[in-house]
Amino acid sequence: MARANYQVRQLLWKLIVATFVLMAIGSATRVMNAGLACPDWPLCYGTLIPAQQMNLQVFLEWIHRLDASLIGLMTMVLVAIALIKRQLLPKWVTWSAGLAFVLVCLQGALGAFTVTELLRFDIVTAHLGTALAFFALLLVMVIALTPINPVNPVVDNAVANDHNAASPMFLRRFSWLALGSAAIIYGQSLTGGLVGSQWALHQCLAIAQLCVVMNSHLLGVIPSTVGILVLVGWGWTQRQTLDPLVCGFSQITGYLLLLQIILGVATFRLHLQVELLTIAHQMTAAALFGSLVCLAVRSIDLGRSTAQSATTP
Repeated sequence: MARANYQVRQLLWKLIVATFVLMAIGSATRVMNAGLACPDWPLCYGTLIPAQQMNLQVFLEWIHRLDASLIGLMTMVLVAIALIKRQLLPKWVTWSAGLAFVLVCLQGALGAFTVTELLRFDIVTAHLGTALAFFALLLVMVIALTPINPVNPVVDNAVANDHNAASPMFLRRFSWLALGSAAIIYGQSLTGGLVGSQWALHQCLAIAQLCVVMNSHLLGVIPSTVGILVLVGWGWTQRQTLDPLVCGFSQITGYLLLLQIILGVATFRLHLQVELLTIAHQMTAAALFGSLVCLAVRSIDLGRSTAQSATTP
């Protein structure tokens, strides 16, 4: 059972890295106006490798499709392993792998429509949203399959006597706050995608159009920042009794928030004119979203483990 768990986790981590890279390439493809560099789908200029037409834009779109194809194949392998070893794995792994495959198929269809519908902004945004949902599902699976290390029982008396320290109630509230923050960041990513796909920043500043889209993204910074700051601060106060992964994800989330604010301000001030900065802004948002998802799932698992330990004589 432990070996099957390990094999699935290894494959999931490979899928997570490949998906993050795919989102980065997709962001670069959009920023570099390369979304229609390959005018047909699924081939590119009617061939697997468009050597004669190859330039930076064609390469970005072509490598984006190649990475997506590899992720599709890896997801099929994940489903096969989950089915073959379903007796050795938790029951939820099989249907989660099936859901991942459904999302991959949906993402492939949206990718095709992105090209055939000439980069329609709603399809482009749905394409991003599905990618983030797939990314989150993979993270949920890998964190849920990661064994929980026992919390260090050697803590100072003040913490030991604090009934809220690492209690199931605290972990439940902590996980809900993490989930809420992740949902807000997901929404922020979608509004950011709308800002980019509709060039809302340029249109709002130049001709006062689509300002609602841009302002909704800017206003979303407030609840997301407040929620994450409370989450990180709360985790810091309980760090001595929390699982190492929870502490680690909490710290990473704080650093990513700081980086994202800096990148967001710079991106806004430079009017999305620096491509690498815009890509970094989107990918930091994806990393922040992923970190919050991991934090929420680990807190839920830790809360269940703590509750079971409390009821076990």
